[in-house]
Amino acid sequence: MQQHHGWADEGFGAVADAFARNYADFPELGSAVTVFSEGRKVVELWGGVADERTGRAWTADTLVPVFSCAKALVSLSAHLLAQQGRLDLDAPIARYWPEFARHGKQAITTRMVLGHRAGIPVLDASPSFADIAAWTPVIRAIEAQQPLWEPDTTYEYHGHVFGFVVGEVIRRITGSTPGRFFRSELADPLSLDAWLGLPSSQLPRLARLSEADGRRPMPGPEHLLTRIVTMNGALVFPGLDEPHGWNDPDLHAIELPGAGAIASATGLARLLAATVTGLAGTSPSLSPLLTPATIVDATRELSSGAGFLGFDMGARWGSGFLLPSPTFRPMLSPTSFGNDGAGGQFTFADPTHAVTFAYTANRMIGHGDPRANNLIAALATSLPR
Repeated sequence: MQQHHGWADEGFGAVADAFARNYADFPELGSAVTVFSEGRKVVELWGGVADERTGRAWTADTLVPVFSCAKALVSLSAHLLAQQGRLDLDAPIARYWPEFARHGKQAITTRMVLGHRAGIPVLDASPSFADIAAWTPVIRAIEAQQPLWEPDTTYEYHGHVFGFVVGEVIRRITGSTPGRFFRSELADPLSLDAWLGLPSSQLPRLARLSEADGRRPMPGPEHLLTRIVTMNGALVFPGLDEPHGWNDPDLHAIELPGAGAIASATGLARLLAATVTGLAGTSPSLSPLLTPATIVDATRELSSGAGFLGFDMGARWGSGFLLPSPTFRPMLSPTSFGNDGAGGQFTFADPTHAVTFAYTANRMIGHGDPRANNLIAALATSLPR
């Protein structure tokens, strides 16, 4: 079995065993898992290779693209603003961003976007990579967009548009883009290894993504899912050896708040621990970032079942967070909530057990990838009955 590094507190040895087994049972390359309990780190494990080309080892502070785990960062920011009374999630977005109301979007609320119900999962416009990096051209394209369906009547995953819409609401309220807001309000004060827009100084810590053999190819370029994932072809997915693909530092540098976060497993688990339990023995956050009432509001189911495209992936959505979805992403209890990412990355919190979890990896295996699920099943055996 692959040698791994780090530690697991007494009682959490099953997680360490499952982490080691992942290297025996799957084409694991490099990975990490971190667990917090009652705001205290109880598992921090890492192993394998961060860059297959050079053999550079994965270390405790290795960063990796975590794809749509970015939605945890943006959703948490929105719920914090709501908790502070600065954002009404059920008010029309046009209250904060008047130009958004054009072309039938006047009734769309931030909550509809958080629940993937707004009818704007993709844009008719095809912004260039430079346009996406510049932010404002995408905002103009969103203003010009007509919903694909009557808002709040069905749902479909809003991919990148999710981050730009909620991110622009954050910017209109705070004056900061979502990446800057997250960094100044959360990541810097809490010492989190998590970014929306990675500074070049952090690139030496970044793992290089690799693909497992036999991953299913994306549907054709005109398919709605492909358009959602690539922003109509401006981004390449996964494009691991191509410009504007997911190993391109130019892509990591821009704020891509729907799916472009860069983080460590510890950064993600620590963020959610600060959110639901507070961080034990640290300042400034001894109490949780979100109140129990805010968490209940964030985790009320909004969307599940067959969506706009007519098929049911088994996912259940609250306001910006994935809810326990036994066939899609099993978690620990009915109160769990989190976000997953395209490469197999996954992070979630469980208020019932006062536990948070994050798994990151650089080998992209694809839909149904059980590596994180195996770790969660092991974690479940470590918790009090």
